[in-house]
Amino acid sequence: MSLSSEALEALLRHHHAFLAFLTPRVGSQEAAREVLQAAFVKGLEEGGSLREEQSAVAWFYRLLRNALVDAHRRARREDSALESLAREQPLSTEDATALETTVCGCVAGLAGTLKPEYAQAVRRIDLEGVGVATFAQEAGISPNNAAVRLHRARQALGRRLVELCGHCCAEGCVDCACSHS
Repeated sequence: MSLSSEALEALLRHHHAFLAFLTPRVGSQEAAREVLQAAFVKGLEEGGSLREEQSAVAWFYRLLRNALVDAHRRARREDSALESLAREQPLSTEDATALETTVCGCVAGLAGTLKPEYAQAVRRIDLEGVGVATFAQEAGISPNNAAVRLHRARQALGRRLVELCGHCCAEGCVDCACSHS
């Protein structure tokens, strides 16, 4: 089932009111737009037989409240994981040197193909052994943002490694046999 055209038009007319409701509750208009978009998608899927403007708007506010609860739960889980990552101890100089000698030769070349801020995070934290908090301070960002950046950089690098080398890198590239190393 889907929303009637009248109900959908009513929801669209209240778009700004929905954003005004969400923004102070999630902290930014960008985050409010994400929650609103997700709620609109869910509303289109679950709209059922709503026909009247008032019932559609009231129903959608309930949907928005549920979406807010979900967004806050998700944010708490992410913050907890990021705080844990930010508390990780930096690599010792010996560990960093050992890591550099065992990492596939493809990594050095591929790190340069990442977005500059991702390449910098991988180089400073993973290869040079700088702590996440120190890197964050150097980059002028929060430790949580640095942890997210590092996580995304590692994911992007992993995808590029698999694209270039195939699945030999799944075992850590210690004995890389790909033709690119």
